[in-house]
Amino acid sequence: MPFLNEKSPAVTSESLSVRQNAHTVLEEITFQVAPGEMIGVIGPNGGGKTTLLRTLLGLIRPFAGRSTLLGCPSARLGPVRAKIGYIPQKRTHDRRFPLSAADVVQTGLYSPETLLRPIRRPQRERCREMLEMVDALPLAERSFGDLSGGEQQRVLLARALVRRPLLLLLDEPAAGLDPKAQYLFMEKLRQLRQRFALTILLVSHDLASLAAYVDRILCINRTMHIHGEPQQVLQSSALKKIYRCSYDLLRMAASREDENR
Repeated sequence: MPFLNEKSPAVTSESLSVRQNAHTVLEEITFQVAPGEMIGVIGPNGGGKTTLLRTLLGLIRPFAGRSTLLGCPSARLGPVRAKIGYIPQKRTHDRRFPLSAADVVQTGLYSPETLLRPIRRPQRERCREMLEMVDALPLAERSFGDLSGGEQQRVLLARALVRRPLLLLLDEPAAGLDPKAQYLFMEKLRQLRQRFALTILLVSHDLASLAAYVDRILCINRTMHIHGEPQQVLQSSALKKIYRCSYDLLRMAASREDENR
């Protein structure tokens, strides 16, 4: 089984292009993520960030190019999927949602082979261990739909970790959270990365917050416009064109990133 080793990239994207409804969504995206790196992906709405993650996961077939996760082609991940944690974009959950926080974490253990098997005690204990890992054990028996946005995201992070993955793909995990909840989530992610030597690919709109935690940033708006260390990206004149925003906001983000280092 390929899995991860110190010399092989955890993620590769080679000239990856995606078309949907006759429109090009991604074009010629090429990058690598080394084991243990935390990489941020930024870009405007509709720029293709979510499509990139879903293509890497094999959920969308590319028009051209290829990608691999943990040494396996995205189209044929097979057993490697168990070593990949994924948090999709946040959605509003109905308060009548019938599962508890612990139940939600347990769903991370299911696969087509295990769907009809009962959850055993060691697995339940692992779920509680992951909830404790993200400071959410007191939420275990509470209805997931009744939790705050920050609490739900911590539970979903526990779900992504329950199979003890090597790689995490996170799509706007802190979106919609208040500043304190965003900070707590990112700090917890930083701690988990260090503890478990996780490789993380993280999509975010918050440039300043992202830059304080990641090793490199990819800026995507259909094509990959910028790829480099946070300070280089935040000071790049290309951001003005990509985001169509003022340099004052970009300088503010760069200044905040400096203060956090």
